[in-house]
Amino acid sequence: MTSEELLQIASDVAAKAYAPYSKAHVGCVLISASGKLYTGCNVENASYGLTICAERNAIFAGVAAEGPAFRIQQLAVIALGLEFPPCGACRQVIAEFAAPEVPVIFLKNKQAAVLTVEQLLPARFSF
Repeated sequence: MTSEELLQIASDVAAKAYAPYSKAHVGCVLISASGKLYTGCNVENASYGLTICAERNAIFAGVAAEGPAFRIQQLAVIALGLEFPPCGACRQVIAEFAAPEVPVIFLKNKQAAVLTVEQLLPARFSF
């Protein structure tokens, strides 16, 4: 799939986000190593620490479906009306399930931007 197609899917799922506090509706789509698509949107909570990001929702859906061998092949994230890459927490979770060269797609200057996991998180935490 092209970057634009993935961003469109992410945009469609972002419209379903529950974001009454930040008003940032975020959607994510990923393609797993098995070729399956998983999506997620952010779900906020009045107790803000309980909020979950779109990227982690999509990743956790992939793990729930495929088990611990789940791996990310490609990931796209979009926030409706905003432009930013995944947050730091999501970068770490992405890195847990993706090789350093896996592309992460997001919007920058209204265009698809692509950075690798390694570029987004050059010093990831690991045991």
